[in-house]
Amino acid sequence: MTWNVQWCRGLDGRVDPLRIVREARRIADFDILCLQEVAANFPELPGSAGENQFAVLAEALPGFEAVPGAAVDVRGADGSRRAFGNMILSRYPVLAVRRMQLPSPPDAGRPSMPRMLIEARIDTPLGAVRVMTTHLEYYSAHQRSAQVEAIRAWHAEACAWAEVDAPAGGKDQGPFRHVPQTRTAILTADFNFGPDDPLYERLQADNGTASRLRDAWAHAHPGEPHPHTLGVHDRERWPQPLSCDFIFATEDLLQRLRKVYVDLRTTASDHQPVLAVFE
Repeated sequence: MTWNVQWCRGLDGRVDPLRIVREARRIADFDILCLQEVAANFPELPGSAGENQFAVLAEALPGFEAVPGAAVDVRGADGSRRAFGNMILSRYPVLAVRRMQLPSPPDAGRPSMPRMLIEARIDTPLGAVRVMTTHLEYYSAHQRSAQVEAIRAWHAEACAWAEVDAPAGGKDQGPFRHVPQTRTAILTADFNFGPDDPLYERLQADNGTASRLRDAWAHAHPGEPHPHTLGVHDRERWPQPLSCDFIFATEDLLQRLRKVYVDLRTTASDHQPVLAVFE
């Protein structure tokens, strides 16, 4: 499941990380939860008391491994660290984690914030899967384009490493320990682009020898428009609802795809969660 939780702020204006967990569990008995817009020590955000949402969400899911990723990491006025970014929570063992700061080339006159991608290599019943989550730039198409290219390169490199045997010394248990890579991957995000944007197709385009990423919804529902995931309930802020939250998977995983679902009921965020079921 993937969900932009808007720092756990619902349409009622109340910030409640535990409500996010309750709503996610209502939707499905999920195994992996990918979240965007998780905050820690940002009391300026509307409705927030500065709570560490990374910690609260992790504690609310005992038995899950929590993988935080701060895109924004700054010093507050009181000297404490402030963080804003993404998070992966997994019921299955997390074998290895990598984090990539996404490019943000200057785009004069447009506001922006740092963006990052988390990759968790997870030992699932389907085998090892690289689960990636991110949140692309909203205001700048120039930066979004650069970020898509960075993700394509990152994925291609991981696929290339999957074809490489363990180097000499690969059994070392220190930091040089070799952890086998995998071509099998899932990418989830608030991409801040829709199905009609060229970047949607670019992300799925042929990438040399890398396993191609495909939109799980389009595979499960051919010819059916992707349900809106932003502005479904808040038409005052979002007069035109959008589809910008997707789950992409490599083609080998799509053979195991059984269901893709957008929950249109919840109002615990301004975005709607997207669920994919693989068996």
